[in-house]
Amino acid sequence: MKEIYTKTGDRGTTSLKGGTRVPKDDIRIEVNGMIDLLNSHLGFIRASNIDAHEKEFILAIQKELMIIMSHIATPEGVENLKELHCNPLTAHMEELIDASSRPQGFVIPGSSLLSSSVHIARSTARTVERRLWTLAGKHKVNEDILVFFNRLSDYLFVLASKH
Repeated sequence: MKEIYTKTGDRGTTSLKGGTRVPKDDIRIEVNGMIDLLNSHLGFIRASNIDAHEKEFILAIQKELMIIMSHIATPEGVENLKELHCNPLTAHMEELIDASSRPQGFVIPGSSLLSSSVHIARSTARTVERRLWTLAGKHKVNEDILVFFNRLSDYLFVLASKH
């Protein structure tokens, strides 16, 4: 990124990949804003006291979120060469979920700062998933992305219960 600001968005529009201008409240921009928020929460978790394997996996998820954001910001008819890796990450989340013990009943966040942070990320992932379904009603969304976010919130629920 060469410049922090360009002033091109000062009138309420922003660019998609390829230069198409859209309003800043376009559903694609809203979804990417929520993914960005989720990525920030995951960064906080990764910087916390979790084991090296969890840090590594969360970093892989964060990198995938950046690729997903590029796909969300790519309008139909514009090529995106960034390859999605949702399927192997989803499969690994399923392995981790299946190997975990699940808490019984409803969980009230707050047992620890780390667990609470993971629950914030989990609920943010659920919001992203809902916004993605809104987006899918208007624009084509890769099905692997939708499954990835559904599984991500499940994985984060398991991770929160572990801490």
